[in-house]
Amino acid sequence: MNIYSKKRKWKIILFVSAIVIVAISLFYTNTLVNKIAQEERKKVKLWADAIQKKASLVKYTNELFEKIKKEERKKVELWAKGTKMLANPALQIDDLSFIFEVIKNNETVPVILADSKGTVIATRNIDSVLQSNADYLRQEIAIMNALQPPIEIEIYKGQKNYLYYRDSRLFNDLKIVLDDLIKSFISEVAINTASVPVIYTDSTRIQVVAFGNIDSAIVSDNAELQATIKSMEAQNKPIEIELSNNERYYIFYNDSFLLTQLKYYPYFQFLIIGLFLFIAYTLFSTARKAEQNQVWVGMAKETAHQLGTPLSSLLAWVEYLKLKGLDAETIHEIQNDVSRLETITERFSKIGSTPVLDLHNLEAVLSESVDYMKKRTSKNVLFEVKNNVSYDLQVKINKPLFEWVIENLCRNAVDAMDGKGSIYIEVSDQTQFVYIDISDTGKGMPNSKYKTVFEPGYTTKQRGWGLGLSLCKRIIENYHQGKIFVRSSEIGKGTTFRIVLAK
Repeated sequence: MNIYSKKRKWKIILFVSAIVIVAISLFYTNTLVNKIAQEERKKVKLWADAIQKKASLVKYTNELFEKIKKEERKKVELWAKGTKMLANPALQIDDLSFIFEVIKNNETVPVILADSKGTVIATRNIDSVLQSNADYLRQEIAIMNALQPPIEIEIYKGQKNYLYYRDSRLFNDLKIVLDDLIKSFISEVAINTASVPVIYTDSTRIQVVAFGNIDSAIVSDNAELQATIKSMEAQNKPIEIELSNNERYYIFYNDSFLLTQLKYYPYFQFLIIGLFLFIAYTLFSTARKAEQNQVWVGMAKETAHQLGTPLSSLLAWVEYLKLKGLDAETIHEIQNDVSRLETITERFSKIGSTPVLDLHNLEAVLSESVDYMKKRTSKNVLFEVKNNVSYDLQVKINKPLFEWVIENLCRNAVDAMDGKGSIYIEVSDQTQFVYIDISDTGKGMPNSKYKTVFEPGYTTKQRGWGLGLSLCKRIIENYHQGKIFVRSSEIGKGTTFRIVLAK
């Protein structure tokens, strides 16, 4: 198992471990959130039930209030009837005690008996200090007449008296208590202990009586208000109540803000964990690449330095052999190899430095690199360079480094074909970019290896270092701002690498 198989295995293990940790964390958090949500919903349900019961209590109080009002009306009517009977000449003496008892029993309802001209005949339950004040009595008659119509009493042959009355002090006190109770009820709805968003409307479900835990901007916007009411109604059935005069009101409510937060908390937690893992991975990846760059630069500089000393010595030995009169052809070949060593040293020295890019004829550079490889490769390997354009294609490159890439790709292709096959190089002009395709008839590779082959250390050779394609990628992408990738590959048929350079 090579280093990249181990790396992939550890990546899978770490990824699965991270998924398991996240899943356990989310499961536990979700369970905890659901429990809190259930408790919160119970609180809301208790609040809704309490509101329902209090509404029933207010309704019962109002009904009791209406009964008292009716009883007071009956009491006034009895008082009027008794007064009328007293004016009857045919009244028997035995009935007088009963009538006086009826009139006397009215100890709460203020009444004023007046004739048709408004002259006060009698009063009952009027302030003893003011009952002799004619102006006060006229004002009271006007007030009583405005509140409710007087009871008409026919005395004798068309002569009529009028009985004016108003609610008793007890009744008014009860009314104040009822009004306070209703106000308190509405206030409790709006400012609820469950902290739920609530809207209290009239029977039309449009006019808002009160609201709580809701942005006032929503209430002021009718369209948004109706949308909110519909949303609340969809989530919880509105509480229907009847407080007074058979008027119906509706209480719409929603889950509390805390409960809403708890619902989305697991997803928020997942997002935070994912973001943290992404940032951590990015930082570690950046640090790893920076470390690799330092290793590459250090290795290249050291290699160039180590080659420098023996190369200088070899140059001196070539000059010495010339003086000794050695065969000229032999000296020429030695000089070629020494020049090649100089080129290799220059290439290594440029790693880590900003290379100078110059305009070159691409076809000429490719032909030169291929010619060099032909001389050092078996005759069983056929090379072909095809330029799909009819003009000189000028591209900005660093010639020594670019030649190194072409040589590496060709050498890998020769190894993949076991020293027998064809290498085909095709150049295409795509307006803004130049495509260079290097194809071979070798063993090919699976799709899963398309990116792995460019990783440092990856190799299929027993004695390989796995640096060739990694170096090619670094030269093309880092120094030439281009792209290099496996365009296609088929097992047993061969592989095509593509280089993309900006014109």
